[in-house]
Amino acid sequence: MALPRTYESQNCSIARALEVVGDRWTLLVIRSAFEGVRRFDDFQDALGVARNVLTDRLTRLCDEGIMRRVPYQERPERHEYRLTRKGVELWPAMMTLLMWGDRHYAPDGPPMIVGHRGCSGSLTAGFTCDSCGAVLGPADVDPRPGPGA
Repeated sequence: MALPRTYESQNCSIARALEVVGDRWTLLVIRSAFEGVRRFDDFQDALGVARNVLTDRLTRLCDEGIMRRVPYQERPERHEYRLTRKGVELWPAMMTLLMWGDRHYAPDGPPMIVGHRGCSGSLTAGFTCDSCGAVLGPADVDPRPGPGA
């Protein structure tokens, strides 16, 4: 039996959040946006996702206010997709999921290290730099290949 897409009968914030971001492609689109991907074709190239699936996920993320479409060309009209403040607020959850995956599903080491920009350090579970101790957010980090890459 398939699970329903909505959890209206459950008074639970996790269930409600899953209605919006609880899909593999949705989370991978958000991950790619944090990595700097903004244009439809670039999302498709990065993810290998079918155009119709990507269109659906980007539309839903925009409808939910997690991303917004921003024009970057007039003729022909083209848009890019940028995270909104609501979308950027997903960063701690995404990084926690990344670190959990690294601990449990990366036998050769993390495929990607979240490095502190301008420092030799890396992101810790407390969202600080393991080298200089600075509190880090999405604008302060760069993904770097890890030993499991």
